[in-house]
This record gives sequence, C-alpha cells and structure tokens, in this order.
Amino acid sequence: MSETTLTGPRGPRALALDGEVLTGEAVALDLQPIGLGLRVLGGLIDAVLAWLVYLAIMIWGVGSLFDAGILTEGTLQIFAIVFLVVCFAVLPITVETLTHGRSLGKLAAGGRIVRADGGATGFRHAFIRGLVGVLEVYMSFGGIALLVGIFTPRAERLGDLVAGTYSERARRPALPAPAAFLPPELAGWAEVADVARLPARLDAQVTRFASSAAKMHAGARARIAADLARDVTPFVSPVPSAPPEVLLAGVAAVRRERERTVLRTERERAARLGGQDPFTGA
Repeated sequence: MSETTLTGPRGPRALALDGEVLTGEAVALDLQPIGLGLRVLGGLIDAVLAWLVYLAIMIWGVGSLFDAGILTEGTLQIFAIVFLVVCFAVLPITVETLTHGRSLGKLAAGGRIVRADGGATGFRHAFIRGLVGVLEVYMSFGGIALLVGIFTPRAERLGDLVAGTYSERARRPALPAPAAFLPPELAGWAEVADVARLPARLDAQVTRFASSAAKMHAGARARIAADLARDVTPFVSPVPSAPPEVLLAGVAAVRRERERTVLRTERERAARLGGQDPFTGA
C-alpha cells in the first residue's frame, strides 16, 4: 500500500496508508480486506449451505407432498422455482441485512461485508450483492466472482463493485501490552510528537531495545542506541533534544500507546457494526 501525506495540527508528517480511514479524532484505522482465498472459502461454505437447505426442502418437504399426491407435477415445478429463489437470493439477502454483512461462511473465513468507507452495510447493499450474486456465483459456478476478485485490489466480486462494499478482516489482534515507560523529560514532547509508522523491522528493533536496554552492557547499549536513534529520527517530528536511549524510550512509548488507541477504536467500531467479535470476544 502506498502512503499519503496528510496535513493537520501536527504538520505534514502525519501519514495514512491507502485503505486506512481517519476517524474524527484523527486516528487512522487500518481496515484490512481479507484475501481472495478466504473469500472463496467463505463463499463456498455459504453456497454449500444454500444447496443443503434447498435440497432438504425439496426432498423432505415438497417431495413428500408430491409423493402423497397432494401436489401435481406442474405445482412441483412452481415450488422448485420459488424455493430456488428463496434459498439463493432471499435467504442470503436477509441474513446479510440482519447481521450487517455477516454469514456463516464469512464468520468461518473471518470476514465481514462493509461499505467502501468502512461503515455498516444495510438492506440496499445486501439486495444488490444478492441479486448480482445469483449471476456471478451460482449461474457461472463462481467463475465471474473469481475472475473479478483476481483483478480487484481488495478481492471484491462484481456485486461488491456495484454495491460499493468489500469484505473486511473481522478478527482483531489482541491489545498490545501497556505503553513502555515514558521518560519524564519527554512528557511534553509526547503530547505534540508526530511519530510516523516505522518500518516493521525497525519498529521491532526499537521495541526490543526499549524492553531490554537495562540488561545490556553500557558500551553496547550506547552504540546500539545511537544507531537506532539515527534510523528513527527521519520518522519523528519534532526531534527532541535528548540522548539516544531516552529518544528511543519515548518513541517506543508513543508508538505502543497509539497502537492501543487504534485497536481500541477498531474494536469499538466492530461492536457498532455487528456486536462482539465471536473470535476474540471483543
């Protein structure tokens, strides 16, 4: 994902990634779509369940009435068409509407259908997805949905493109441990500091150093701190006038606290979309 520079009260170093949504508090939520493989798995589970429901109704319900002579052959065909529409259009639309974009297949795959802006879906979105899904999922045996998903950035199917939705990853990671100790001399700096997202490897190195610096030899600690501080400085604004070790401790504390804020906000948003996440209990 590419990065986009945003301007605001903390200056032009506040960064957001494509696929992120900024809340009113300027918290960037990293809304991750699920991959194509998981979408196929979820869709396959939903399709199998729909077929099982349809066959159960036709064999043990309508079929029993036909065998008993209550229904004629013409009436049987009418019932077959009606229940075909119910199981493959009405039922999926109803389930997605009532659960705000969830179904058994999506639960198993860890996904949830949301609007393109990350908001909760409604009947209109479920209706469009359901009608288009009859064509791209059932009439083409999933071929159209798979082909479109391969060439869209968030593995969207044709119904998603028409309805303005996508499948978001619903499983949330656990909240990280509380923020590392913030040096008292950086308390004022932390309130106005803009610490951009660090590269994954550098972020892990800073976190490890902040948690184990006290156990290191003084000489090695100073050398590693100087190297890490030099790598971290381009991502920090303003750069505080502090020794490298103090700077790294401050950066680690600010980053950890903001991670917790983002995850808490995402969990609150997930609760508004559809209640507790059954996989994390949050």
